[in-house]
Amino acid sequence: MKTLKYTVIKNREQYDTYCNILEGLLRSNDEKAEEEIELLTLLIEKWDKEHNTLEDQDPITLLKSMMAEHQMKAKDLEPVLELSKGTISKILNYHKGLSKDTIRKLSEYFMVSQEAFNRPYKLINAVNRHFRNASLMNTRKNIAEAG
Repeated sequence: MKTLKYTVIKNREQYDTYCNILEGLLRSNDEKAEEEIELLTLLIEKWDKEHNTLEDQDPITLLKSMMAEHQMKAKDLEPVLELSKGTISKILNYHKGLSKDTIRKLSEYFMVSQEAFNRPYKLINAVNRHFRNASLMNTRKNIAEAG
């Protein structure tokens, strides 16, 4: 009986191996590997779904861990996201939320579903920082002048 090249992922080591193989295949741009890429993607997504590896973290924590895994610094995200260094810093420090376009670019670059980055998380707003536990945290109030 012929042994299969890939099987259902049973442990973290196998998961990491398959992720590395998939990354190599995607970088090679080999059209012959299309079915292999699809199969690895399905197996990896199945593991992710069953083990909630992406849903355990807020989007920024997830982004930081993926950056660490790929040995990236904030400046390395500038060409990927087409954003300024200051904007990326605001995102990584919870001062600015992720836009739809940024979520799309991150999911494409790190090869994860957009849902991984498209979840609510708390922002820190400098305007209301002195209201530490107030319900109006992260909101801006327009105070109209009474006439």
